[in-house]
Amino acid sequence: MLKIQKNSQQKKREELYKKIISLVDNYYVAKISPKSIDTSVAKHGLNHLEAKYMAKVITKLDPDTSFVDSCDVNPKRFGKEISRLSNNKKIRSYHHADSRFVVVSAASIIAKVTRDRAIIRLQKDHDLGSGYPSDTRTISFVKKYYKKQKTMPNFVRKSWKPTKKIIDKTYP
Repeated sequence: MLKIQKNSQQKKREELYKKIISLVDNYYVAKISPKSIDTSVAKHGLNHLEAKYMAKVITKLDPDTSFVDSCDVNPKRFGKEISRLSNNKKIRSYHHADSRFVVVSAASIIAKVTRDRAIIRLQKDHDLGSGYPSDTRTISFVKKYYKKQKTMPNFVRKSWKPTKKIIDKTYP
């Protein structure tokens, strides 16, 4: 079994997560599978997928107004799409909303801690590093896994550029 250690950013996020959870009335995390992400990327619909899942959270929590971080180049269009998908809820969509609104910052921390915890669970069985595309340990894990298994693990996005390069054998 691998020894798993949290880095200083993960530890700080965990501290903030606990504080946030103690302060909020309610929260909800909607998780998107790698397969769903891959399907949306193939159809050039990743923004729509994100809007759909943001709408899912908004519908579940039922706030008066929701602030979201736009992944679309046009934040107004993105907000309108989320509104349509969430039964015409009031949406305020902005670029860099996590640095402008504390509620979006808090949601971002909750999402990152949820991801960190998922990676930690995977690390118990796999030496996969951080799971980020800039992590050489992660890339090395994916390369070795693919070489041995001739397929990608189900927790790896096949639409991820390093994964595509490994499958196409163009990764150094």
